[in-house]
Order: sequence, then C-alpha cells, then structure tokens
Amino acid sequence: MTVVVLGAGLAGALAAAAAARDGRSVVVIERDVLPAAPVPRRGVPQGRQAHVFLLRGLLAVEELLPGFRTALHDAGAVALDTGDLAWLGEFGWAPTVRQFEVLSATRPLFEQVVLDRVRALPGVTIRDGTQVEGLRRGTDAGTWAVDLQGGATVTAHLVIDATGRSSRLPQWLSALGLSTPATTEVDARIGYATRVYAVPPGAVRPAGVVLQQTPVTQSGGLALPVEDGRWLVGVVGAAERRPPRGEVAFEGFVAGLHDPALAELVDAGVAVGDVAVHRQTGNLRRHYDRMRDWPTGLLVLGDSLCAFNPVYGQGVTVAACEALLLRDALRRGLRPGDERRLLRRFGRVAAVPWAIATSEDLRYPSSTGDLSWGRELFGRWTRELGRLSAHGDAVAHSSLARVYHLMAGPRVLLDPRLVVAAVRARIRGYGPVVERPVIVE
Repeated sequence: MTVVVLGAGLAGALAAAAAARDGRSVVVIERDVLPAAPVPRRGVPQGRQAHVFLLRGLLAVEELLPGFRTALHDAGAVALDTGDLAWLGEFGWAPTVRQFEVLSATRPLFEQVVLDRVRALPGVTIRDGTQVEGLRRGTDAGTWAVDLQGGATVTAHLVIDATGRSSRLPQWLSALGLSTPATTEVDARIGYATRVYAVPPGAVRPAGVVLQQTPVTQSGGLALPVEDGRWLVGVVGAAERRPPRGEVAFEGFVAGLHDPALAELVDAGVAVGDVAVHRQTGNLRRHYDRMRDWPTGLLVLGDSLCAFNPVYGQGVTVAACEALLLRDALRRGLRPGDERRLLRRFGRVAAVPWAIATSEDLRYPSSTGDLSWGRELFGRWTRELGRLSAHGDAVAHSSLARVYHLMAGPRVLLDPRLVVAAVRARIRGYGPVVERPVIVE
C-alpha cells in the first residue's frame, strides 16, 4: 500500500509517522526545500512566532515517535513547569502551583527533530522542493494520481492532505465534479510580532511570562525561554492594536502593555535579529465530514481541516491527536467508507479547541461570526474560574490548565468544589488577589 502525504509541516510529518507501519510505503511531498538546520521557512509563515506546545500534544508526538521528547530536550529545548509561568489573566495574576512539565523550543527546532525522526522510519520518503499541481483518479481501481510540477505523477492508494490553511483540496474536488465543503470562519483580526532576545542566565525569575490579551486590553504578550539561552518575546493585538513591524515601534508596543513585565525582560536583554510579524490568524474549519460524496482513499487533517488562531497553541496538538487516530485506523485496516467516519473523529478531536479559540475571539469587536448561547455560557463560567484563580484558588487554576492543555474535557470545570467556591465567593467575597511576581532579578 502506498500512502502519499501532501505537506511536510508538523501535521504532514506526524501523519507520515502514523502511516509508516506494516510494510506501507509513505511518500511525503513538500513544496519547500527543507532546510538542513532548524531555521524558519517560507511554508510555515508563523514559524518565527513563539509557540506553546501543549502537554497533550507532546505526549501524542512521543507515542508516534518514541524517544522524541528526549531528542528535543537534547537538541536544546527548555523544560519548564507550566505552573511556574507568571500568568496575568483577565482578573489578575495566577497562583504558582505545580502543573505540567513541557518543553519550550522554537517552531523550527521542533519541526527539525520531528522530521529527522520521520526520515529514519522504514518506508518513508520525503520529496521536498516539489509542487503538487492536482489530484485525480488513478488508472488502477482504488488509486489516486498526484500530479506534480514538471509532468511527473505519483500513484497512491491513500492520499492525506496536510498542506495547511492554503490547501487547494476544495478546488481539486470541484475539478473532479465533487462537492466542496461548507466552511466556518471566525476572524478577530489579531496580529502577532516576535523578537528574539539574549537574556543573562538567571536574570528572569519565572519560567516564562504571559500577559493575556483581553477585549479590554486589546493586546498582550508572552516571553518564553528557548534553545541556545535565548528568549522569544511575542506581542499580540487586535484590529488597530495589532503590533507594528519596526524594531523601535516593537519595543514601544511592549512598553505600552498593561503590565511592565515584558518591558522589564526586554530591558534586561539584548535583541537578536529583527521583528517577525504574522497576521493570518483567523479560525477556519472546513466541514469535509458533512460531504455525502466524499471519495474513498482520501483524508485531510491538521490546518487543512481545522485551523485555529495560533495564540492558543492548539494546532500542533490537534494534528498529533488526529495522527494517532489515523495510526489506529490503519492498523485495523481502512475499508472503503471508513474515511468519512475517520474525518468525523478528527472533527471531535478539534471540537473543544475550536470552542475555546472561537469563544474567546468572538468577544472582540473586530471579530466576524456569532457566539452561540452555549458557548457564551461556557465562556462566562471559565471567566468566573479565572477570577477565582486570580484570588488564589489553586483548584480553579489547575482545572483550567487541564482543559487548556487538552488533558481533560470541559466537564472537569463543573467540579462541585468549583461550584461551591464560586457561590461562596459571590456571597462572602473573593478575598485577596495573588501578588504580582518578581519578573527580573
């Protein structure tokens, strides 16, 4: 069986890892020429921005590529406990409690370690610098022909589209006489800007800093340690408050945030390189699972299926969890018609992250789309838990973290202890807020 994966980003590489078993031949086709070292590339426009790799995603990648976590750490990724982050939420600073140990690294390093391990899998071939021109039915029954630039063709029994937001699959389906998917889009017109800083070892006390963006502040930012003793400092803003491109303007934006934590860190360090800006941040969901004429031998995952506002750090985790489902389905044997059922399962994986991302983005006046009453109610309750957290409730803080890292479903937020705490706070008061942490020594 030959599997062709379109795209060698993280979603495509993890799909290849899922398929590389039981004697299958896996061909990954990538438009970019892949770098030999961990550097940003054109096909990953958000690659220079700060990334939060959620624990559930790290665990899923480790399951697909055993030894990955150790390899990433050995390559320079920084281990940190998410409970040690200095996190300023909508209602104040979060308490410091032990949570999840994750690894912080730049996106290029993460991708490089994944690709190195995928290349080593038996039966996997990566063809980079290769443009896919189209997709059509193969001459043999049950096969696809993937047309490449220059006239070459690759024949596959299964094609997996992992080309991301810019996927051309809807156009290819239309050319085949098939229907195209309905789409849902929520775009709050949010922009990002990131710059690398060299900061003296030990100068920053917390493991990292997060200034959460809210509809009131309209802006926020974060700082995370990464490989080579550097820190990524990123800022975010909506609509007219989107961060600028210039270096002086960037530091002015940092200085104008609603807390000076990031400015203190920037002042303690030295800038390395220029400012990277990214503004393609809308949430986009293509409902392929609703297509009645979905063809056999074709799947889609990652951002090609459901793309999120990157600020929530969910895309890699969702793609990794989808790859696990793909692996399990291939182990059982993918029969005609199973593809659509698998797409529905992919959709269920994306459901909670989609609800989190869109519910937050729809709070901004600059956003497109409508907020359902159910998601509005869910958002109000999570904000109430955020308020409890800012007043020192460790259970509320930990429960929110478990859902955010996709280690638990939203039901944990209905823990009776949280309901009792919320009612008690409304009657007796919330008590003192968590003190602002010291950022720079």
